[in-house]
Amino acid sequence: MDSLTWVIFDIMGTIAFAISGAMVAIHRRMDIFGIIVLASLTAVGGGMVRDVLAGITPPVALCNVTDFMLAIVTAIIVSLAYSFWPYAAPNKAFLLWLYNMFDTVGLAAFTITGMLTGLACHAGNPYVLPVLLGVITAVGGGILRDLMANRMPAVLYKDIYATASLVGAVFACLLQNVADTVTMAWVCFVLVIGLRFGALHYGWHLFHPRSSERKYDN
Repeated sequence: MDSLTWVIFDIMGTIAFAISGAMVAIHRRMDIFGIIVLASLTAVGGGMVRDVLAGITPPVALCNVTDFMLAIVTAIIVSLAYSFWPYAAPNKAFLLWLYNMFDTVGLAAFTITGMLTGLACHAGNPYVLPVLLGVITAVGGGILRDLMANRMPAVLYKDIYATASLVGAVFACLLQNVADTVTMAWVCFVLVIGLRFGALHYGWHLFHPRSSERKYDN
């Protein structure tokens, strides 16, 4: 595994998910402690689950304080920026755009770190473990964030969310024998970003079962 590539995307994903976690906490009117907790959980939660499944114990986040410190500092900066930016509260559309942007960057970056971790394990099928670890790393922190914020996890209903991570991880694994690690990682990153923003812009959704009679809508 290319350690530099892994570190770059790990830092990128940690900061991006810490921002999204802090923004959710602020929206839920948590205090600074709650904001830091939610930002940290979003930033390192998926990676900790990934490491346990990959047999890496204790998880990297518990052995190296870098990710936690990045998440804490990011949460404090986001909190201060929100408090002192006079247009933060009324500009809901812009804040939603910011949230979606950072959440998407975190999704793409952590898909890569999970996938690379799986590839480095050299265990069994060359696709199953890397793809699953990629998706779990990408959505795990967000699931924990949403549960702590008392809302349905976005991965269960949101427009092309986990699916974007899955497609990116699968496509990247298909390239592992014909491209170097850096190229494979950036292709995955661009693909996940493209699918997610395409879903946001064009309203792409997975199939949602609906009753034709609509008798349960009320």
